[in-house]
Amino acid sequence: MTPDLNSSYDYVFLGAGCASLSIVMRMLDSGKFAEKTILLLDKSLKDTNDRTWCFWEAEGSFFEPVVFRKWKELHFFGDQGPIQLNIEPYEYKMIRGIDFYRFCFEKISHHPNVQVAYGEIATSNNAGKVEVTLDGKPVNTLHATVFNSIYIPSAKRTHTIYLLQHFKGWIIETPGNTFNTSVGTLMDFRVNQAHGTTFVYVLPIAPNRALVEYTLFTADLLAAEAYDEALAEYIRTFLNLTDYSVVEKEFGIIPMTNAVFPRHEGGMYYIGTAGGQTKASSGYTFRFIQKHADFVVEALINGTALISNAPSQKRFAFYDSTLLHILAHNKVPGKEVFTRLFERNKSSAIFRFLDNETSLVQEIQLIKTLPTLPFAAAGLKELLHKP
Repeated sequence: MTPDLNSSYDYVFLGAGCASLSIVMRMLDSGKFAEKTILLLDKSLKDTNDRTWCFWEAEGSFFEPVVFRKWKELHFFGDQGPIQLNIEPYEYKMIRGIDFYRFCFEKISHHPNVQVAYGEIATSNNAGKVEVTLDGKPVNTLHATVFNSIYIPSAKRTHTIYLLQHFKGWIIETPGNTFNTSVGTLMDFRVNQAHGTTFVYVLPIAPNRALVEYTLFTADLLAAEAYDEALAEYIRTFLNLTDYSVVEKEFGIIPMTNAVFPRHEGGMYYIGTAGGQTKASSGYTFRFIQKHADFVVEALINGTALISNAPSQKRFAFYDSTLLHILAHNKVPGKEVFTRLFERNKSSAIFRFLDNETSLVQEIQLIKTLPTLPFAAAGLKELLHKP
């Protein structure tokens, strides 16, 4: 059934990706929104495996039913041999985009109060109120709470750092059983660092299959063929494989920036990457989206503010800016930064820190293991440049 765009909706979501679906699924799961109407808009059907989310977690996920694979043991490679990471109580998890979408839309199909429409989405601001169109047709948002997950890079600003996490991944298949499915490689920095911070991660998903992902934190993308060449070289040199086939490919770009993202503007709430839920210094997004979805739905149920002003947000934003400064200006090679972190700290402590869940005392202990002078200088410069 095609939704009536002129109908009055209680909630309108622009973009039907991870952020919007994570909120809508929690709304349905709560049972508190059965009398509310929800409209999801997206440019196209979510019917392809367009991305893979990997994240660490110490407990069961809201989306545990669609977790594709888990690893309890991870390795890290600097210049030397592997560092075996004790990640307890965490597990490293993988969710495939197609499984996530199917799970969400199957549940949505049983809730007639949720409608989905597809087309080109456009927004404008009229006297402080958002106006939305779908394929040029106006969408009634007069009485709606509007959430926007569509990320559009803004104009670059002075004293703001802009890097990209860009990656090309192959799922490779070998004729025989090659991989230990209980052990993944979180970061392998033995690859060429000429472009900047560069590493590969390897996640075995079957004895004869693995995801091999070539990842960079740099300001510019590479030529298309460079990713494939680097993947082929890594597989040949470090996995010692020549007989394999590439059965799936993925490519992605994630912003790594200390730019301030809007939370609420023109009567519209921003979520996902568009609302600053991508960790600026690591590119990790999935767990932050889940925590934000929990916060949003609880606020909707309780009638409280939809924007959090937790003091720790500013503290972690400062840490992110400092590391971005280090990487963007090559004050310390990213390879050295991450190697020192994982050589000198418990993995669980690093994961809590990267999840913005540590105390100030715990953060000081981690920061003390990094090169003191470069990080102090970078931190001071970031403080001076903040308004």
